[in-house]
Amino acid sequence: MRIKGFLIYFLKTYSVTLVVSAAVSYLYSLIVHGTGVFDWATAFRFGISFGLLFPLIREIDRRQRVKG
Repeated sequence: MRIKGFLIYFLKTYSVTLVVSAAVSYLYSLIVHGTGVFDWATAFRFGISFGLLFPLIREIDRRQRVKG
């Protein structure tokens, strides 16, 4: 995978994960605690983790298909 493809896939995954994690943390705190608060630290952590992990898994899977 080229760097450009990796960065595009990273940014897509990062942005979707960031938005979904922020929304889920807001809804959880709203339902459980009664006050809606975004947990941005967790949302950024999930975004970076999944943004790096999913493109790497995709590349490893692609290389195994080409190899085998």
